[in-house]
Amino acid sequence: MAQSVGIKDVARAAGVSVGTVSNVINRPDTVATETRARVLSAIDRLGYVRSESARQLRAGRSRIMGLLVLDMGNPFFVDVARGAERAARDAGLGVMVCNSAESVGEEAEYLSLFAEQRVRGVLLTPADATGRNIESFRRHGIPFVLVDRVSDGTTECSVSADDVAGGALAVRHLIDAGHRSLAYVSGPPGFTQVRDRRTGALNALAEAGLGPECLRELPTERLDVAAGRDAGARLLGLADRPTAVFCANDLLALGVLQAMYAAGVSVPDDLAIVGYDDIEFAAAAAVPLTSVRQPAVTMGALAAELLLEETEESEAGGRRHEHRRVVLQPELVVRRSSLSAR
Repeated sequence: MAQSVGIKDVARAAGVSVGTVSNVINRPDTVATETRARVLSAIDRLGYVRSESARQLRAGRSRIMGLLVLDMGNPFFVDVARGAERAARDAGLGVMVCNSAESVGEEAEYLSLFAEQRVRGVLLTPADATGRNIESFRRHGIPFVLVDRVSDGTTECSVSADDVAGGALAVRHLIDAGHRSLAYVSGPPGFTQVRDRRTGALNALAEAGLGPECLRELPTERLDVAAGRDAGARLLGLADRPTAVFCANDLLALGVLQAMYAAGVSVPDDLAIVGYDDIEFAAAAAVPLTSVRQPAVTMGALAAELLLEETEESEAGGRRHEHRRVVLQPELVVRRSSLSAR
């Protein structure tokens, strides 16, 4: 394996000091024209590339922020990443995007990687409901902002949507359409979003004078289409099948829709379906999916801006950064999957 070319190699080839090479790279106007030309020729001949990471470590200031999400297979998190990348680029920074795949262990590994790379800060959607990974990461002193999550006992900045309000929007819509027997395909119970959306659903039932028994919960191990298909199969096996289902995200809802289509169950006439996130695929489904929209791009951009604000205030040595929790409001987007007349 060929060894990388270093600044000492360039200095040796050009017959100058390492300091002169450094000046040519960083302060070319301070170097005589002939010497500068000789150094640049050596750089070109040897294929030398400046180590940006080394420069950043010496300066103590990284131009990279980390982004760790639950599932890059979910278009919602792709949109979050788009928003964060846009804000970072406007500030002259790059984003290192990593995927925990909903795994506590993989989350811990990526947080350790961020610490090793001394990133400027981290945008994080936690997979670890206990908060232990966050506590371990906090000791490195690297700022972080929670995205799509507010963690109990955590004072750092966060940007999230009001999932209680979102769950209420979904179930209120189904109640208004005449449904009185509902299911909630909920995903892993350890996720705050899953619990909050269920709370909102129960609140909507209570507002309508209906008890919690009207909402049958079908938990899943993951928040993907395959888990939704599995929940749909369980739904089909119920003796007293609900007439409507609210899913904790759109991928689950699309899986339920696939299971109903395969079994010949009509959506929305036999079963109304409402998802959550309003990903691009929701409108493009065989039966366009009603969904609770979250402003994912805005969420990512705001989180990156909060992180930049915190790191810039810290480096300026001015007033202490005040952590903020930004809560965005969801909205219901009604499509054909929930429009049956009852």
